[in-house]
Amino acid sequence: MAAGLLFLLTEASAIAGAILYRPLLGAADGRIPQGADTQALLGALCEVVLVVAVAGTGAALFPVLRRHGEGLALGYAFGRLLEAAVIAVGIVSVLALVTLRRDAGTAADGGADVVLVAVHDWTFLLGPNIALGLNTVVLAYVAYRAWLVPRFIAVLGLVGGPLICASAVAVMFGAYEQLSTAGAVAALPVFAWELALAGWLIVRGFGPRAADGAGVLAP
Repeated sequence: MAAGLLFLLTEASAIAGAILYRPLLGAADGRIPQGADTQALLGALCEVVLVVAVAGTGAALFPVLRRHGEGLALGYAFGRLLEAAVIAVGIVSVLALVTLRRDAGTAADGGADVVLVAVHDWTFLLGPNIALGLNTVVLAYVAYRAWLVPRFIAVLGLVGGPLICASAVAVMFGAYEQLSTAGAVAALPVFAWELALAGWLIVRGFGPRAADGAGVLAP
């Protein structure tokens, strides 16, 4: 149940942070709407919760995944830590941007302003997209092979992980913007995977296979 609640917390905090950041990050001319800096600080707090929840899922699932392949369990746990660390760098860039714009008054220095927004955008691409996609593939693979969850849930992860990674690469090479219809569509399977997984873990848990190590992966 704890892992399921942490997955729900990652979704809620990530969405809240993105919404609260928008007025600040979208002020390309350096002029921030009234209250945007306060909203961004609240968004930063949401993403601190996100960092804890992301790292927490790796820790919560490690004892279960270890019974089905210690290498993959370690990979998932450290992958989630890496994802959390990248998100934390993005939080720092937003906090620095708030300070810069407050100190500059109505308009910030254009160069520094653009750099900080770019740092946040790149951390968003590398953390909640590429790292998330790779971590999703690892967890979904173990869940599928060991029958830890119904197959349709695991398949959502096996499809969604590579898809969101491919979408991130497309964004890197300028195929479309991060916040776009194409990007949202590519993220839907991973979003559905995390919600379905969270619901299953909260209601049913992993079941006896997780406890006795049935379906252990071959080395």
